[in-house]
Amino acid sequence: MGCSSCSTGTDGQPRGCKNNGTCGTDGCNKLTVFDWLSNMSLPAGEQAFDGVEVRFKNSRKEFFRNSENLTLAMGDIVATQAQSGHDIGIVTLTGELVRIQMRRKKIAPDSELPKIYRKASQRDIDKRQKCRDQEEEIKKRAREIAIILNLQMKISDVEFQGDGSKATFYYTAEDRVDFRQLIKDMAKAFGIRIEMRQIGYRQEAQRLGGIGSCGRELCCSTWLSDFRSVSTSAARYQQLSLNPQKLAGQCGKLKCCLNYELDTYLDALKDFPSIDSRLITEKGTAFCQKSDIFKGVLWFSYKDDPATWHALSKEQVLEVLERNKRKEKVGSLEEFAAVRDEEEPNFENAVGQALLDLIDLVRIEAAKKIETSVATKRNPKVRLKMRNIFPFSVLSAVLILVSCSGNVTFSESVVIPKGLWDKDQKIEFTLKDHDTITKHALYVVLRNDNTYPFSNLFLIVGMQSPDGLEFRDTLEYEMADARGRWLGSGSTNTIENLLGYKQNVLFSENGVYTFTISHAMRKNGSVEGIQALPGVLDVGIQIEKNDE
Repeated sequence: MGCSSCSTGTDGQPRGCKNNGTCGTDGCNKLTVFDWLSNMSLPAGEQAFDGVEVRFKNSRKEFFRNSENLTLAMGDIVATQAQSGHDIGIVTLTGELVRIQMRRKKIAPDSELPKIYRKASQRDIDKRQKCRDQEEEIKKRAREIAIILNLQMKISDVEFQGDGSKATFYYTAEDRVDFRQLIKDMAKAFGIRIEMRQIGYRQEAQRLGGIGSCGRELCCSTWLSDFRSVSTSAARYQQLSLNPQKLAGQCGKLKCCLNYELDTYLDALKDFPSIDSRLITEKGTAFCQKSDIFKGVLWFSYKDDPATWHALSKEQVLEVLERNKRKEKVGSLEEFAAVRDEEEPNFENAVGQALLDLIDLVRIEAAKKIETSVATKRNPKVRLKMRNIFPFSVLSAVLILVSCSGNVTFSESVVIPKGLWDKDQKIEFTLKDHDTITKHALYVVLRNDNTYPFSNLFLIVGMQSPDGLEFRDTLEYEMADARGRWLGSGSTNTIENLLGYKQNVLFSENGVYTFTISHAMRKNGSVEGIQALPGVLDVGIQIEKNDE
């Protein structure tokens, strides 16, 4: 016989069972407490505590009196007293540890408890199993009745009493639900007494089980016995992104595991500088951009140069803050011994393969959008032309690609006067003589110097075909990494960036193709109304044959 007290799945085995249903003792009882007092003998003349902990379906556990002095051990199936009739459960704990568990749950050990009638007979077990087999079908039928009555509730689980005379329906709902008519209809349909019990979303996930985003079974359905409150401050302390989709579990609430490492972070933060710390130097005020608690490193940048980050150890930051308290200014952040950057692993192959996969994905999605656009539907000829033009990037992340100079068919750049790119200046390129058979890849070539003030760049790039059909894309590129290092190649004063624009473009028509490039850097934080973008030396277009 399998474990009759566990919720069974479609294969007849208990949900989350590790022993294939062969529970000799408490194999699948996730909430069973280890009886560490079982080997201890009682003082002479003292009777063993007559309280017994019994578990029913899923996580429901209750305490009973062994008034008949039955010889019980963990794993025994017993018939227990209910409000009317009797119920069938499995013994999970006996003896003195039950007294401790009752105190832990704030139940007086001498309080009045229902009693255990007897050990369950085979007839009791068979009847219990027969009721269990009906639960899924009854739950389905109950949901249909609730939908017909237009009730805003979800019936998540059904639990029969051991003698089959009553069924408890567990449901979740946002607001109060008037289910009086529902109870009447279900009692008439099933011929049993009905009890409705509202549970929270966490309790629902605990009863039903599932797989979490980590790939393992839910903690609440395997080992977690109580629910502690979880707040967004736990995510902030651990420097996690406050994205509800990532922080929420299967129940829709904040993940319980956010509390697991919280104490460790709080201990580490006790002597750690605040993320809001400001360092006052002769060169200017520096703001904290990022911190690594366990490495003891913080990255600061000057207000006038937010793209350049300086790594300082925790001790160095505390030293500067102490000197600032004494109204002393340090010369600059560069005077302090910078934390040596660790050698980063080379993921060239992995990134290359991921980039190819991303290109294919973007091409497919772009093709679907193009084919379903209104202009495409109205003009079938345009559809044939547009299918061969896939925008390579309307991405928030940068794609800096390595070109093959032997495949370059067109390359032209325009010098930006004084390195100041006006917000209204639209740079234009024309492509006249081109291959109408081979597909090409298009790139924006941009050179900047250290005076470029941002870590990203927004460009508006347009392409017009000879027949007047125009495509316009707003692209975002990252120019520097999290530590303020430029992502392009070149010397420390001139950085060249090869930025992906379009992939697999076929110039199928003879004539002139026109490309236009302008920037969209209007605001960035507290910087208002940029009239000219500094630090851009020249901008160009490069076209290459696709490398199959």
